Amino acid sequence: MSARAEPQRLTARLLRGMPLPDPDGGKEARGRVLVIGGSSRVPGAALLAGTAALRSGAGKLQVATAQDVALPFAVALPEALVLGLPVDARGGIVRGNAALDDALAGADAVLVGPGMSPAPATTTLVQRIIRHATGTLVIDAGALSPDLRARPGAPYVLTPHAGEMAKLSGLEKSRVQREPQELALAFARRTRSVLVLKGATTWIASPDGRLWLHPGGCRGLGTSGSGDVLAGLIAGLAARCGDAVQAALWGVFVHAEAGRTLERSVGSLGFLAREIADPVPRLLDHLRRRGATVRTGSSAG
Repeated sequence: MSARAEPQRLTARLLRGMPLPDPDGGKEARGRVLVIGGSSRVPGAALLAGTAALRSGAGKLQVATAQDVALPFAVALPEALVLGLPVDARGGIVRGNAALDDALAGADAVLVGPGMSPAPATTTLVQRIIRHATGTLVIDAGALSPDLRARPGAPYVLTPHAGEMAKLSGLEKSRVQREPQELALAFARRTRSVLVLKGATTWIASPDGRLWLHPGGCRGLGTSGSGDVLAGLIAGLAARCGDAVQAALWGVFVHAEAGRTLERSVGSLGFLAREIADPVPRLLDHLRRRGATVRTGSSAG
C-alpha cells in the first residue's frame, strides 16, 4: 500500500478556501438536480433526497421513481417534476425510459440509489445512467457497486457507510472500521471517484490521493433516512458548483452542522431525517456571510 496520506480536518475555515458560487443568480444558474430512487415500498428515500437538494440551493429538481407512487410523490413534493419508472412485483425500479434519458442529459447533477436495493436490474439501470448523464453523478445505497469506475477527470461521488463499504471491498466490516483511511483512499483511486465513507467520523477521499476527515457529527444523525438527506445535499451542491470534491466536503459539513442545530432545538436523539434539511439554508447563509461564497465565474480558490 502507498504511503499514508495526511488527512485534513474538515472545518468552516477549510471551506472558505473553496467557496460556493454566489446565490444571487436565478434558478437556472443554480443548477438542475435529477434524483433517481425510491420504490413502491420505500418512496420516502427519494423524497428526503430531493427535498435536501432543494434546501441546498439547487435551482430545479426532477425525480424519477417507481411509477405507482409517482403521483402521490408529486403531490408531496410539488416543487419537483416527477417521472414514473417501471417496477417489478416487489415495487423496485427495473429500467429506465426515453424520458429518463432526456432528463439525464439536462441535469447538472444526478443522484441514484436512495431507497433502491442491490439487484441486477439496478446495476443495469446504473449503467444506462452512466451512459446518458452529463453532470456530476452521486451514487448511493443500492446503486453502489464494486465495479464502478469513473472516466478520468469526471469523478463520481460514492457514499457508502461501513457496512456497504465492506461489501464493496470484500472485507469484514470490522476491518473497514479499523482501517477507514487506507481503504477510503484505495477505493477512491480504484474507482476514480470521491469516496464519502460515512460514520461517527466521516472520511472523504479523492482519486488524486487527498483525504479529509470530519469527526464532528452527532448521535442523532444515526437515524433512518439521514444518509438519503446527505446524498441529496451533495447532489444539490454539485449542481451549484460543478465540482465533486467541493460538493462532497460541503455536504458532509453542512449535514453535520444541521444535526448539531437539531440537537440543540429538539434533543440529542429523536429528531427525524425529514427535519435535517430544514436548517441548511440558514447554515449556508451563515457560512456565506463568513466569506465562504464566491461570485459566479470567479476562482473557487
